[in-house]
Amino acid sequence: MATLSSPGIGSGLDVSGLVAQLVAAEKAPYQNQITRQQTSVVTEISALGSLKGALADFQNALKQLKSVDDFGVRSAKTSDDKIFTASATSAAAAGSYDIEIEQIADAHQLSSTAFTGGSSTVVGTGALTLKVGDVGFSVVVEAEHARLTDIRDAINRAPDNKGVRATIINAADGAHQVLGSTKTGAAHKVEVSTTGGDGGLAKLTYAAGNTANYTESHAAADSVVYIAGFKHVSADRTITGAIDGVTLSLIEAKDDTTLTLTVSNDVTTATARIKNFVDRYNGLQQQMAGLRAYEPNTKNAGPLIGDALLRGIEEEVRRNLTSAVSGLSGPYQTLGSLGITTSKTGSLELDATKLKTALETNFDGVAAVFGSEKGVAARLSKALEPRLASDGDLAIRTKRLNERTTALQKQQTQLDARMTSVETRLKAQFSALDSLLSKMQSTSNYLTQQLANIAKIGDR
Repeated sequence: MATLSSPGIGSGLDVSGLVAQLVAAEKAPYQNQITRQQTSVVTEISALGSLKGALADFQNALKQLKSVDDFGVRSAKTSDDKIFTASATSAAAAGSYDIEIEQIADAHQLSSTAFTGGSSTVVGTGALTLKVGDVGFSVVVEAEHARLTDIRDAINRAPDNKGVRATIINAADGAHQVLGSTKTGAAHKVEVSTTGGDGGLAKLTYAAGNTANYTESHAAADSVVYIAGFKHVSADRTITGAIDGVTLSLIEAKDDTTLTLTVSNDVTTATARIKNFVDRYNGLQQQMAGLRAYEPNTKNAGPLIGDALLRGIEEEVRRNLTSAVSGLSGPYQTLGSLGITTSKTGSLELDATKLKTALETNFDGVAAVFGSEKGVAARLSKALEPRLASDGDLAIRTKRLNERTTALQKQQTQLDARMTSVETRLKAQFSALDSLLSKMQSTSNYLTQQLANIAKIGDR
């Protein structure tokens, strides 16, 4: 019987080639349709992803502008940042303040008298109670764990220890146990007492009237600061609440020295945020223009040309960007009044000089254009939120396209299976034909041979 893969055997019919061509011809229209749809879906998913990314990027630029508080950045400068530094929020009022730092908060620290036997010295047994202010805890020291190092470890590992850290310092005269409060402030003094045991732990006690066992390395102290002549006391080196919206970070005491804190509108940061807003919008505008573009010479079209969703988003963004802010009075009510204008191509252009003048002469007015209730950044952010939401129109459309991708993959699988069946059927049919032709060729050869023999008989 003739094989299916080797032409020239049997009838010489190229079964494999004929079957492949017939299968390809039958498959082509269906495959082309699926391929076109798959390409279209992938292109649209990619286009929506690009659009969503550009919208999210623009929305991020709006975060620092969408409310007056977000926009109203303040700078806080000190006359000597080696003595103290400061930061300010939008709640801080611009102004200058006299600052005098009489004392900075410190954490209580005690260093014990020397244990000449070193850190392995056996101190004693009993219960050791440590207090920081009104909060205390106890550790039990047993005979097998009565060394100075054991006591240090027991203190540090105590589950209810909320405020003491113990260390050992080895010096020329022996080992010293150092106890330090983890909190600054006069109210967080360390006290040590003992009960029970063999009495050896008495060498580690410390309290009012019983201070001989330790040297006070650092006294527990509060910060004492005079702000505009008014005294402010704090247990921390960070002062909040003394001036609305201002945080002072104390570094060093400088008694009888008056320093200066200056709080002002941070024009530099505000300018950078507005410039970022312009750049991010231009990126979004360029992305949307590319998605809907059409090149008549090459007849190349953007993947979302004529798309209603893209057109709706673009119109919504442009409307919120260019319309005046209602409820405002004075010279600043639109982006154009701040030096931000729209070019012929639809991108924004920034007049840095005009913006600087606006910020320096009426910082709050500029903040209102962006961040008031109906400000440009506020309404743009509000408009974009539902677009970018997990259940928004972009997400829903992308989900449907992904479902379409799955359906097309299923169609491809079904088509491949059907074509495999067609190929099997055609091979069987052509195999039978090849066998029949082979038999007919054999019969023809036999008859030809017999006729030739009859002719030879007549010649005799």
